Amino acid sequence: MAKQAERRAATSEAILAAARRLFGTHGFAATTMDDIAEVASVAKGAVYHHFKTKEAVFEAVFDQVSRDLVAEIDRTARTEKDVLAAMVAGTQHYFAATAKGPTGQIILRDGPAVLGWERWREIDAQHFGGKLPRALSAAMEAGLIARQPVEPLARLLLGAVTEAAVACAGRADVAKAGAEYARAFKSLVEALRVRA
Repeated sequence: MAKQAERRAATSEAILAAARRLFGTHGFAATTMDDIAEVASVAKGAVYHHFKTKEAVFEAVFDQVSRDLVAEIDRTARTEKDVLAAMVAGTQHYFAATAKGPTGQIILRDGPAVLGWERWREIDAQHFGGKLPRALSAAMEAGLIARQPVEPLARLLLGAVTEAAVACAGRADVAKAGAEYARAFKSLVEALRVRA
């Protein structure tokens, strides 16, 4: 029984690794279930056994990429002096990561279109989007920003970050655009800081 479970897990991992590479490189529309099966070195039926649709494969990949991105953001944010500086550093990393390459393709270009905005936001709330309310609460607890309702403030800031990341993804000069948006986000966050 254990060996069969291990084989199932290994097959699922191979499918997700192949799909992640293909979705990140070619995009959702240009990737087929046949492509995923071929790159994963499994039968097409095995892909359908684990994932009923290409959209289901994409959702699993999106969740995985989102989780990995948050782990990277956490490593970046931990080096900062306080929670507001960590928010800025983490958001700067988010801009850089989602503005180009496979992460940007999966998270911003295909994510909302394939999953729909509601599902995209639900998954994001479990990862990057969920971190913002917690960070704002921590900043309020530390006396860095005035106490106020967290949810509206978090939604406004997250909306700004998402819109900026989408704008970066569409620019030819991604690095420059990301730096500009990161500076603008820092100005927004620093304006919230309580002055002594």
